[in-house]
Amino acid sequence: MTDRALDALPDLVSLKVDHSGHVAEVTLLGPGKGNAMGPDFWRELPLVFNAIDADPEIRAVVLTGSGKHFSYGLDLPAMMPTWAPLLAGDALAKPRTAFLDEIRVLQDSVTSVARCRKPVIAAVAGWCIGGGVDVISAADVRLASADAKFSVREVKVAIVADLGSLQRLATIVGEGHLRELALTGKDIDAARAERIGLVNDVYPDQDAVLAAARELAGEIAANPPLVVQGTKDVLSVNTERQVADGLRYVSTWNAAFLPSKDLAEAAQAFLERRAPSFGGE
Repeated sequence: MTDRALDALPDLVSLKVDHSGHVAEVTLLGPGKGNAMGPDFWRELPLVFNAIDADPEIRAVVLTGSGKHFSYGLDLPAMMPTWAPLLAGDALAKPRTAFLDEIRVLQDSVTSVARCRKPVIAAVAGWCIGGGVDVISAADVRLASADAKFSVREVKVAIVADLGSLQRLATIVGEGHLRELALTGKDIDAARAERIGLVNDVYPDQDAVLAAARELAGEIAANPPLVVQGTKDVLSVNTERQVADGLRYVSTWNAAFLPSKDLAEAAQAFLERRAPSFGGE
C-alpha cells in the first residue's frame, strides 16, 4: 500500500481508473447498457474524483466511456426500486424530504467532477444523454467524435433536469441554445455541438477523440500544477455560487413537484415502446 490516494480506492463496479505519469483516465463501465448510470455510478463517481483531487501526482484527467457510447444517462430501472416509494402520488413530507436528500446526493456526485482541482477533459463518442450531459457539463473541456450525439432529454420523460446541465450549460453554450435543448429535449449531432460551443473540437472517430483528449491532458499536465489549479479556481469562482443556488432550487422544486401523472405516463410509454401522451397533470 502506498500513500497515493488513487491506490486507496476500493474495488469499482461502474468506473475504471488508470493513470500514466501525471494524467488519470476515468472510464465509464456501466454496468447498465450504454454505460447507464445506476446506484454504483453515483456512489463511485465522487470517490474517484475526490481521490484524484487528493493525489499529488495527478495533474489532469481524461473522462470517457467504454464501448461505443459515452452514456445513455440515468439507469431508471436500476434507480426506481429506491425512488418509487419516494415518488408515490400521496407522498407526504417525510418521503418528499427523503427524495430531496436523494437528489442532492446525485447532484453532489456530479459536482465532484467540477470541484476536482485537476482539469477534466471529457472525450465523448456515441450517445451522451441526460445524466451524461450533466457530467460532461461539469468537465473543463469537451471533445467529441464525429458520431457523437447529445440530448438534454429529461423534459421528454416529464422531469426537470436537476443534476447540473441547466445550471452549467448557459456559460458553455449560451442561454438561447440551452433553452432550446432543455425545452425540446432534441438530439444534436457533433457538428451542431461544436457550432454552439458544447464541444471544442470534433474528431473522426472514437480512437481519435481519445488520443486528442490524452494529448490535451498531457499538455496541461506539463504546466506548473499549482498554477493550473489556481487558474481553474479563478475561472470557476464567478459561476460557483450561481450553480450552487440553481442546484438547490431545482432539487427543492423536483422534491415538491416531480411526482405527476405525466411522469407515470412517460414510464409506462417507455415500457410499452410507444410515444407518450401528456396531459399536464
